[in-house]
Amino acid sequence: MKNFLKSFDVLSDSQIDEISNLSDLRTLQKDDFLIKEGKVSKEVAFVVSGIFRSFYYSSTSDQVTYCFSFPNTFVAAYSSFISGNNSNISIQALVKSEIIVIQKHDIDRLELSDPNWIKFFKILAEQEYVELEKRFFLIQKEKAELRYEKLINNNPKYIQEIPLNYLASYLGISQRHLSRLRASITI
Repeated sequence: MKNFLKSFDVLSDSQIDEISNLSDLRTLQKDDFLIKEGKVSKEVAFVVSGIFRSFYYSSTSDQVTYCFSFPNTFVAAYSSFISGNNSNISIQALVKSEIIVIQKHDIDRLELSDPNWIKFFKILAEQEYVELEKRFFLIQKEKAELRYEKLINNNPKYIQEIPLNYLASYLGISQRHLSRLRASITI
């Protein structure tokens, strides 16, 4: 995580050490939850290893996977984290995963201590917004084949570990269609 934080060129080494000291390393087993729908998100996690899926329940009670989180990214139920309201999503480990967890009260305290923290968290929020917008336009504009190819190109070593039903849900297609897609595209 330290290298990731340094890459932003915003925080000093002592600030990076400070957030590292406030963080806890946690291991989640396959199918463990970082957060469940209905709970308030009070932490953000940096994914050291593993894969997470974010999902919600549709009006027909089907699980809809809308996001995957891979190593070297942050993951949280951001709306709940920011608002303090119950989360509308669940975040689940798809494989054994290691995360570095930072509590909201510690982040709030850091933001009050130095403007660099506000700048850093603003950059992270902007990146999350850009990713959300990319995902929205990808779903609205692109065919499932292109969405699948982008997922493969961006995360080739992890795709084989994601169950087909979650991939199909993420792509907005049936498992049968996904099977045909996988057969036609070489990984």
